[in-house]
Amino acid sequence: QVQLVESGGGLVQPGGSLRLSCAASGRTFSSYATGWFRQAPGKEREFVATIIWSGGRTYYADSAKGRFTISRDNAKNTLYLQMNSLKPEDTAVYYCAAGRYGGRYYDPSSFTSWGQGTQVTVSL
Repeated sequence: QVQLVESGGGLVQPGGSLRLSCAASGRTFSSYATGWFRQAPGKEREFVATIIWSGGRTYYADSAKGRFTISRDNAKNTLYLQMNSLKPEDTAVYYCAAGRYGGRYYDPSSFTSWGQGTQVTVSL
């Protein structure tokens, strides 16, 4: 079982940046996909970005392309999400997730381990 702990959320003004981190323990991710999802109040959890741990292939939601960058540090077993040019509509609880990669990198049900979430609020 993988344990995931997110950090780095907070309050930022529109146009600002944040970097989220997700520290993993319990196993290595050699055959896993790891990703970021978010959930705003009253909305379903939605895909933000996924990285295939072995090889580093990345996938992004249209809303994240060009603004967000997902990356990982193999040595630290840590996942990151660099978020730039933040907008009020990016406000949500952000979750990191991990699961054995089966192709559905955008589907929350494909991920078996989840962090507790970190709040990101974009507001003046």
